[in-house]
Amino acid sequence: MQDAILAMLAKEPSHGYDLGLRLRRALGPLGGSMNAGQVYVTLARLEKAGLVVQEKGDRPDRKVYALTQAGQERVAAWLTEVSRPKPDLVEFHLKLAAASASRLADPVELVGAQRRELMRRLHETQRAILAEPDGSTGGLLLEGVALRLQADLRWLEACERVWSKVEKESE
Repeated sequence: MQDAILAMLAKEPSHGYDLGLRLRRALGPLGGSMNAGQVYVTLARLEKAGLVVQEKGDRPDRKVYALTQAGQERVAAWLTEVSRPKPDLVEFHLKLAAASASRLADPVELVGAQRRELMRRLHETQRAILAEPDGSTGGLLLEGVALRLQADLRWLEACERVWSKVEKESE
């Protein structure tokens, strides 16, 4: 969640409450279970790490947070990294939403990069399965890995369809 909050701050400085709303909106039905206090705890950690700073807001009782240079660099690195060993679906979904909102990266290109990495890993796994003796427990585990990778690839196809449409509508 830290990286998603940083990416949301890349668009503009914001209050913790607004960030929580944006995160819940980005998560859709899964956002309802998000603890609102988690955003504030995360912001405090990010401030301590030197990734965000407080700015003067419109009201003295509301803290406004903005990215530091180090925070901007971390967002840029997060948006280009490919998840390993398998993508965390919620984090990847937030990455796409944050990339779209901040205009720092093209969500469809991020999906493509993730797909290429998963395809590479699927090919490696398939080669390893062929090297295993029939009925081996190692082969069974590798088959599970291959099935998860295939499922993730199908989900990425759905992501590409939706984000291609979203990006066209926002032009």
